[in-house]
Amino acid sequence: MNKNINKLILVFLGLVMFAPQVVFGQSGTEKSQDEFQNKLWYTSPAKEWMEALPVGNGRLGAMVYGGVENEQIQLNEESVWAGPPIPTGKPGAWTSIEEARKLIFNGEYAKANSLVQDNVLDRRIAPRSYQTLGELNLKFNIEGTSENYRRELDIDNAIAKTTFTANGVNYVREVFSTPIDQVIVVLLTADKPNSISLDLSLGRPADFEVASLGNNKIKMWGQASHKGKHLGVKYETQLMAVPKGGKLKSVDGVISIENATSVKLLISAATDYNRHDPFKPLTENLGTRNSKDLKAANKKALKKLVADHIAEYQRLFNRVSIELGNSDVDNLPTDVRLEAVKNGADDAGLFELYFQYGRYLLISSSREGSLPANLQGIWNNHLIAPWNGDYHTNINMQMNYWPAELTNLSECHEPFFSFIESLVPSGQKTAKEIYNNDGFVVHHTTDVWHWTVPIGRVGYGMWPMGGAWATGHFMEHYRYTGDKQFLEARAYPIIKESCKFLLDWLTTDPRSGKLVSGPSTSPENKFYPPNNTDGKHVNLGMGNAMDQEIIYESFTNLLEAAKDLGIDDEFTKEVELALGKLSMPQIGSDGRLMEWSEEFDEVDAGHRHLSHLYGLYPGSQFNTQDTPYYIDAIYRSINHRLANGGGHTGWSRAWIINFYARLNDSDKAYENIKALLQKSTANNLFDYHPPFQIDGNFGGTAGIAEMLIHSHVKDDKGTVIIELLPALPSAWETGNVNGLVARGGFEVDLAWENSKLKSTTISSKAGGTCKVKLGETTIDLVLAAGEKRVLNNTLN
Repeated sequence: MNKNINKLILVFLGLVMFAPQVVFGQSGTEKSQDEFQNKLWYTSPAKEWMEALPVGNGRLGAMVYGGVENEQIQLNEESVWAGPPIPTGKPGAWTSIEEARKLIFNGEYAKANSLVQDNVLDRRIAPRSYQTLGELNLKFNIEGTSENYRRELDIDNAIAKTTFTANGVNYVREVFSTPIDQVIVVLLTADKPNSISLDLSLGRPADFEVASLGNNKIKMWGQASHKGKHLGVKYETQLMAVPKGGKLKSVDGVISIENATSVKLLISAATDYNRHDPFKPLTENLGTRNSKDLKAANKKALKKLVADHIAEYQRLFNRVSIELGNSDVDNLPTDVRLEAVKNGADDAGLFELYFQYGRYLLISSSREGSLPANLQGIWNNHLIAPWNGDYHTNINMQMNYWPAELTNLSECHEPFFSFIESLVPSGQKTAKEIYNNDGFVVHHTTDVWHWTVPIGRVGYGMWPMGGAWATGHFMEHYRYTGDKQFLEARAYPIIKESCKFLLDWLTTDPRSGKLVSGPSTSPENKFYPPNNTDGKHVNLGMGNAMDQEIIYESFTNLLEAAKDLGIDDEFTKEVELALGKLSMPQIGSDGRLMEWSEEFDEVDAGHRHLSHLYGLYPGSQFNTQDTPYYIDAIYRSINHRLANGGGHTGWSRAWIINFYARLNDSDKAYENIKALLQKSTANNLFDYHPPFQIDGNFGGTAGIAEMLIHSHVKDDKGTVIIELLPALPSAWETGNVNGLVARGGFEVDLAWENSKLKSTTISSKAGGTCKVKLGETTIDLVLAAGEKRVLNNTLN
C-alpha cells in the first residue's frame, strides 16, 4: 500500500469507526454508511463554493454546502442571463479579408493583423453573463455541538446528504433536483419529534425582490442585469415549506418553522427566456408556472417523488459501470484521497469515481429539453461568471460533449444539437454580411442570444471554424447510433450548410496551389513573423493546421453522410473536388507537426491549446493505422508542449489524456489523468482552469473511456474496428467496465486480469458488422439486432 495512504488511514480510522452506523435516508429505510461506492464524502462542511456539492436536473442546479447551524444552498436556473446589446459584426468586412490574404501571402503579417483587427472584428461586449439564480439560506436553531458529521454526494442516486448528531438527535438533510417534477427538493428529518426549527430566506447579490406568499411560501423575482445595464431575462423562484408537526409562518419573505419533526422544501424557478427566439420573451406568467410546478410536486407522495427522481436518473447513469482495480481506501473522505494522489499515491477507486462523476455532471447539466452545458455546466455563483459562463466553440463547448456517446449518454447530447441548429439563421447572416459567403459560420464563442460574428482581439476572435467543428458532433452521433433519420433530417443539412461556407471561404495559396483557410488564428496562439525587428507577435496566418483539419473532417463527413443517404449531386462533387485540393499540415524541420503553414518562432512554446493536433483527437484523420508517418511528429509536438509547461489548465490536460490514449500510450495517458487530479482538481472534484471550468471534468471522463476502447478507425472496406484495452495502464492491472459504446452502435463490456483481457461481451443495437482487435489479433464479427457475443482472451 502507498505510504501516504497508509498514514491517512491511521489518521481517519477513528472517524470511520465512530461514524453513525445507520442513517435514515430519503425513503425512511436504513442504509449502512459502510457503503462508499460512487460517493463523494467529507467530514466537515464546505468552507467555500468550490467545496460545495452539485445537484442538477439539466435546467435547475444547486450547490450544497452542508452547514450545520447555517446552511446555504446556492441556486441556478440555466437561462438566467444578462442581455443585449450583442455584437452585430461589421458588414462588408470581406474586402479587408481579401486584402489581408494578399498581405499574408506577401509576408506582411503585422499589417494583415492590424487590418483585420480594425476592419473585421466587432467589440467584445462584457460583462453580459450567465448568472446565479440566488441562494436559499437556512438558519437552524440547533442545541448542542454537532458530532459524527458527514456530507456526501451519492452519484448512484443523484442525492446530496448531510448527517450529524446534536444533543442526542440524529439529523439528516437531503437535496436533489428532479427532472421528472422540475423542482429542487430539500428534505430535513430528525429521529426525535419536534427537533427541527429554522428560518428560511431567499437572496441574491443584486436585482431581486422578495415577498411572502401565504403562510408557507416565499418568492424572489427580478431581471438579470449588470448594474442596471444589459437587461436580460426576467426570473422568479418560489420556495414552499411543508413541515410535519410544529408551527409555520411566512412574513416579509421569511418562513419560520418551529419544532417540526420533518420538513419538505420544494423550489421552483422560471424565466421568460425563449430558446426558439431569444428576442421575443415568453409571455406566460412566471408565478403561475412556478405555482403549478410546486403544487404538482407537493401533491405527489414523498416516496413517489424520490423514487421517480432516482429511476429517471438511473435510467441513464446505470448504463455504465467501471472498476479499475482494488482500492482499500474507499472508506476515506474524498478530499483526503485526493490529497494523497496529489502527494503521489495511486488510487484506482478515485479514478473510477472521477469517471462516473463526469457522467453524473453531464446528466445533471444537459438533458433533453434543456440548454447545453456552458463553461460551468449549470453551476455558477457569480453575477459575472468567468468568461461570462458562455459557450466557447473553439474547444470548450465541444469538450463538454466528448463523453456523451462513448459513455452511453447519447440523449444528453441533444441540447448541443438543438443549440447549434438555433445558431444557423444568425450564422447564415454572418456568412453573407461579413464574408459575402453562402452557408453558415460560427466563431470562437457565443451565448444564449445566438450571435455568431467575430469579436474581440484577432488572437481569439478571427477564427471562423466553430460551427464547422460543432457539426462534426452530428456525424459522430450518427456513427454511434446508426440513426439514419437523424442523419437525413438533422446531420446532413447542417453539415452541408457549414460546407457551403467552407467552400466559399477557401482560397488558393499561390505558394502551393492548394486550398487554404484564412486569415485565421490557431486558437488563442501567436507567433513571431519572419524578419521580425520590433519583437511584436502576430496571430493570423493562412492554412493553419487546425483549420485545414477541421475542413478535411467536414468534407469527409459530408461525403460519408451523402453516401449513406444515396446522395450524389453537384454539391457532393464540388466538395470531393475541393477535398482533393485541400492543403494538409506539414512536418517541420525539427520533426514536429507544424501548427502554422510556415515554421515561425514561437511566443509561447507551452501554450494550453494544442490545436494542430485536432486531427488526432477529437478528429480521426491521423491514426496509427492510416497515417503512421504523422505519429512521430505528433509525439514530438505533444512532448514539446509539455516540456515547456503545457497542460497547465484542466481542460488542456484532459485533451492530452485523449491524445495519448489515441496513440495507445498507456503510461503517458495514465501519467496525465493522474496529473489532472493532482494539479487541476478541487476537493469537490470540479475542474480548475483556473478558475472553475467544467470541460476538464468531461474531457477527463472521455479520456478514461478512450484508454479502454477505440472505434475511430475503419478498415479499407469501411468496417469499424473496435480495439480493446488500447491504452490500459499497469496501475489498472485488474478491472472491468460495462456499457461503453463503440461506433457502429455496438455496446462493449470488458473484464481483464493481470493487465490482459479476460473476456468481452459485444452486443449490437441495430445489427451490423465490425472488426474486434486485441493487440495484433483481429477478428470479424457479424451481429443481428439485439445479439450479444462473448469472446475470451484470444477473441474466440
